[in-house]
Amino acid sequence: MPVFKSIFPFTQEVVAEYEIMSAATVNDCLALSEKAFQQWRKTSFAERSVLMLRVADILIAKRDEYANTITWEMGKTLREAKAEVEKCATACRYFAEHAESFLQKVDMPSDASKSYVRYDPIGAILAIMPWNFPFWQVFRFAAPYLMAGNVGLLKHAPNVCGTALAIESIFIEAGFPKGVFQTLIVDVDVVESIINHDIVQGVTLTGSEFAGSQVGAIAGKAIKKSVLELGGSDPLIILEDADMEKAAQVATLSRMQNAGQSCIAAKRFITVGKAKDDFLHQLAIQIQKLKQGDPFNEATTTGPMARIDLAEKIEKQLKSSIQNGAHLVLGGSRNGCNFQPALLTNVHHGMPAYDEEAFGPMAAIVEAKDENEAIQIANDSRYGLGAAIWTRDIEKAQQMAKEINAGGVFINSLVKSDARYPFGGIKKSGYGRELSSFGIKEFMNLKTVYVGA
Repeated sequence: MPVFKSIFPFTQEVVAEYEIMSAATVNDCLALSEKAFQQWRKTSFAERSVLMLRVADILIAKRDEYANTITWEMGKTLREAKAEVEKCATACRYFAEHAESFLQKVDMPSDASKSYVRYDPIGAILAIMPWNFPFWQVFRFAAPYLMAGNVGLLKHAPNVCGTALAIESIFIEAGFPKGVFQTLIVDVDVVESIINHDIVQGVTLTGSEFAGSQVGAIAGKAIKKSVLELGGSDPLIILEDADMEKAAQVATLSRMQNAGQSCIAAKRFITVGKAKDDFLHQLAIQIQKLKQGDPFNEATTTGPMARIDLAEKIEKQLKSSIQNGAHLVLGGSRNGCNFQPALLTNVHHGMPAYDEEAFGPMAAIVEAKDENEAIQIANDSRYGLGAAIWTRDIEKAQQMAKEINAGGVFINSLVKSDARYPFGGIKKSGYGRELSSFGIKEFMNLKTVYVGA
């Protein structure tokens, strides 16, 4: 049988192999999902909440075990992996406590004796998830959608099969009925047939622009709802009155955490007017504090990138940007999957550090003469996921936020995903929203009920 291999990025050691499911096994899983939905949809919010709270408890109780699996498979530091598992538990508790209120029927005044809209689950939701946050990406779909009465099918990235199976085991241990959440160890060539299956009523994907385009087209042809969370080239605007030290600290965290492998990482640092020199000085200090190495070592702040091809791509983007006029301030060397955090200045249109999504630990400084040009540069991207503004003038920042084309704008803060507010983007960053009272409704039937006089 063909297999997927889990490879420890820091050493390139093969740590496990997983058999790819046969077509017959996949069909059995889909049939089980359909059967499970018919029962799960009838359960009460109270019943679902009890189980989802158990999931949260298991995540915390076995945090270290799951964090180890994450680090072995995709290389993030153990500290980051532990924080990721804890974040999943928080989301589970949030939706266990709030799903019912989010999905209450809404009275609609009309000429009827009674009319309202109710939210009903629609079936199985296929989640095609990436490796960079292998627990969090899954739970931010599973917690709301299962609480809403849908069932889940997970097609995870091939290099994190151990993580995918561990997540399935959590739902089983918590007492979720068989088939409510299943992991499918499958390759991309069977995704279309899964989306086309009658039980699958929606698909959510977090991944590349190319993958989103392919999946969106398949779902559209099948007339099924999709939510796409794709790439980002997030701008971080620094005005002259910003707290430069704090801005640099948060900017470094945003750009370099998870070895820079985050769709909402700040990727283009746009300095306004005289802000550049001070911000560059502070940013260089922060980046030089980073310690790259073994992700299991507590002293390590920056682990390896998840795969060799990813490290080679960011290296190629760096070299091409330098060839086109960018100046390398520090970092940029590569050893296997280990890419030394890099800082570039003199970055402008026409080089990869400006035009492309740089999915690795490379920071790029772009200069703007004033706020208007900064907004123009921020919007000069095919992506529109997140953005940040640093200034002491909060009113000005809020006015600027209106002009920035992004799914979220964070003022004097790290751009982040949080169960309490909607997450998603515009343009080539995708469509639809995850999380919050908005995201939980993406895969619901908004059913109008009209009672005649």
